[in-house]
Amino acid sequence: MRADDIRRRFLDYFVRHGHALRESSSLVPTGDDTLLFTNAGMVQFKKVFLGIEEPPDGHRRATTSQKCVRAGGKHNDLEQVGHTARHHTFFEMLGNFSFGDYFKRDAIAFAWDFLTGDPAKGNLGLPKEQLRVSVYHEDAEARALWREISGLGDDRIYGLSAKDNFWQMADTGPCGPCSEIYVDLAHASRDWRPPEGVSAPWVDRAKVDLTADEFVDAAESGRFVEIWNLVFMQFDRQADGTMMPLPKPSVDTGAGLERIAAVLQGVSNNFHSDVFTPLIQEVERVVGVPYRGRDGDAPYEWQLAHGAAGSERVGAAKAGTITVDPASFRVIADHARAVAFLLADGVFPSNEGRGYVLRRILRRGVRHAWLLGRREPTLAPVVQKVIDTMRAPYPELQVRHKHLVETTRAEETRFLATIDAGMKRFDEIAPVRGSAGSRPGRGTVNGDDAFTLYDTFGFPLDLTELMARERGYLVDIAGFEDALLKQRTRSQLERKSRQIAVVPDDELADPDKWERDGGADGRSDFVGYDTVVVETEVSAVRLLPDDRVAVLLKQSPFYAESGGQVSDCGVIEGDGWRVDVTDVRRIDGRNAAIGALTGALRFGKATARVSAIARRDTERNHTATHLLHAALRAKLGDHVHQAGSLVAPDRLRFDFTNHGPVRAEQLDEIERDVNGQVWRATPVTTEEMGHREAVAKGAMALFGEKYGDVVRVVSISGYSMELCGGTHVRNTGEIGVFTILAESAVGAGVRRVEAVTGAAAYELLQRRAQALARVARVVGSTRIEDVEGRVTQLVEERKALEKRLEAAAREGAVAEIDELLANAADVNGVRVVTAMSKSADVKALQAAGDELRAKLGTGVAVLGASFADGKSSVLVVITDDLRERGMKADSLVREIAAIAGGKGGGKPHMAQAGIPDAARLPVALAQAPGIVRAQLGAT
Repeated sequence: MRADDIRRRFLDYFVRHGHALRESSSLVPTGDDTLLFTNAGMVQFKKVFLGIEEPPDGHRRATTSQKCVRAGGKHNDLEQVGHTARHHTFFEMLGNFSFGDYFKRDAIAFAWDFLTGDPAKGNLGLPKEQLRVSVYHEDAEARALWREISGLGDDRIYGLSAKDNFWQMADTGPCGPCSEIYVDLAHASRDWRPPEGVSAPWVDRAKVDLTADEFVDAAESGRFVEIWNLVFMQFDRQADGTMMPLPKPSVDTGAGLERIAAVLQGVSNNFHSDVFTPLIQEVERVVGVPYRGRDGDAPYEWQLAHGAAGSERVGAAKAGTITVDPASFRVIADHARAVAFLLADGVFPSNEGRGYVLRRILRRGVRHAWLLGRREPTLAPVVQKVIDTMRAPYPELQVRHKHLVETTRAEETRFLATIDAGMKRFDEIAPVRGSAGSRPGRGTVNGDDAFTLYDTFGFPLDLTELMARERGYLVDIAGFEDALLKQRTRSQLERKSRQIAVVPDDELADPDKWERDGGADGRSDFVGYDTVVVETEVSAVRLLPDDRVAVLLKQSPFYAESGGQVSDCGVIEGDGWRVDVTDVRRIDGRNAAIGALTGALRFGKATARVSAIARRDTERNHTATHLLHAALRAKLGDHVHQAGSLVAPDRLRFDFTNHGPVRAEQLDEIERDVNGQVWRATPVTTEEMGHREAVAKGAMALFGEKYGDVVRVVSISGYSMELCGGTHVRNTGEIGVFTILAESAVGAGVRRVEAVTGAAAYELLQRRAQALARVARVVGSTRIEDVEGRVTQLVEERKALEKRLEAAAREGAVAEIDELLANAADVNGVRVVTAMSKSADVKALQAAGDELRAKLGTGVAVLGASFADGKSSVLVVITDDLRERGMKADSLVREIAAIAGGKGGGKPHMAQAGIPDAARLPVALAQAPGIVRAQLGAT
């Protein structure tokens, strides 16, 4: 049975049994700072289980197939992936959930029926004799229910400790016993083999009745595989450890799709199921090396034949024998899945947070392709295969397929270049024993060097360890961790220094610090879509430092910053008091207006006014971002998706996914298209509808954003449709004019457009016109239309003059060079030129150095120069034959410059240093021959 069929059967089964089908949430958890990635099916229901939110749509039963990643933070399986049969960075968790509805009996009955029931009726049909169950050893109720429902005897129901069979979300809060379902691979799979060298009783396939200790040992060694965990949330753990019964016990289950697929397909390794087989076959095709992991995990030798017919190894290493580790194929296949889904959910490779984990996964995949002899992007074609095989259940892969493949290829290309540079650095850090430059007795790569490889060149620590081990070195892991901790501490301090706020949101949310109107119900309705002025009442007040207050209004026109749109500003006035609103925060679903208080604020009636001019300008810019998004996609392709935005009264900023800059002519066309929509004065409409309905109609959603079941859709007829909670113009004509200011890079695969609209755009165009008029006067043009021709003429005239000056300078330089060569000294048979040059600038000095180097034959030239701008330099050039003997211009220039208090460097044949005090140059030049003599002696 294929994995796609298993997924469909699972979801259909629970829908038939009254469960609401919920889509998988994003891999990026929304509103949960405790998790780096979604790592279990219950994450999207976490607040429901905690009692903070009601179940979606009031349904107290739900089922999902949840995308999960465990590759960072507390749940990190990254280093084990590829080396075990069941660890993955990305996986799918099937789940059924009860929010205070059914409990243990039904959860156990559902699981047993689905696993063992008739396949013709949509179940899986697993043989009952191959199944085992574990329960929490104190949960007699669960044990009795398993006996009753499944017919299993006590000898196949194992009571285990809290470590194995008791679940809790945190140190306090919801928790409860769990029950796990296992399959005996010794009988369910065709290829199960007991571990070598193990002589335990359970190694005998015929032994099917095991003690609890034997079962645990067998499960840990791979004979039994857990496929489903049923969590029974029935207690609320108090701070003192007391277990209070929950008023509405709930159920959270998780079944591993990859594990079930392997079991039903008769294989003991998940990587040999249909989930991974097409991906491993693609790796074989791309790298030109066969995968022999099905026959065992032992490494094997393979002869690379670069360029062999049919091998398609365009990016292979040079011909030779490599040692192939089957784990490399599995790592690449696994990591390609994680890369594809993380990119599809809006995570971008970067140097921090989730983006860094993605980059780490991607680079680990590149490293394993490198070990297979591959020197060109490998994950990109495997990511394409992931899209081909999984786009049906996860259409977001197809929607963003171009972005997924191009981003992967770009990141691989970047790291492949880094690997080359990093390998050179590694050769310096840990040279092969006995080679030139190696140091006898140096047996450890220190932590700082390992961290440099990690931080500067992107080398995973395990790669550094592997290479070091091959050369007989150890790695100072503790030193590496210390360097990493220091960098993280610095980064955290920098981030904290930038996050300055009047009062943190968590303090604002503390209900005990708010003073409330006795008759108020605490509601605060946002009415700012329809009006910027409202007669309302104050319902709650929070006093803040520096005579500031936070105010909750029964009806508030103030928009709280979200979705890139900044908060409104304005005024709240009552009888004898006034609040000048400068910030708005979203607190427990209500908009709290914050500002300076004048007078004594009292509960009761108040007038709230949003700054109308600022709001209208903000609306212009917000609607313009929707037009810009649509224009970018129309011009550049469907891979373009929003990656961030800022919508303020004075400007807009829009970040989007795209590799490489947008060409100037494309930007002109995009600007023209947006203005075309503005001048059509198309109505901008908003509508609330179901999330699925909105997406089905083509509404764009921000990846990684969590939406409710009912969403607000902003539409510009025939051009743009997006899910958005912001404020907008009534029709596009209100935008007036749209002008792009700049296009730039934000990070790898992310670009940024900055623009202005309305009055700001008009003022910008006015300033540009006035500047152009001034230029016209300066260049002597009577008409603005003639400025371009006149400036072009002046530029050509300047170029001609510069050529004449360069020719004159060359003539002078030739005479100077001949004079310098005539006065060259002989140092151990080598011509050495040391002199002050007459060069006018650095460029001329370098040209003189090149000319000298060409005419020296065998020699060294050391030239000093002082320029009109007050700066001074010393330049060293060395002929190639001396460079081959070991002399280096960069080391020579550093030694000479140090005499005059300067610093510098460069390449082995030419190097340059700045000299802060020109008066010390002659002293340095005078000592140059002696330094050259010493270096010649050393070589």
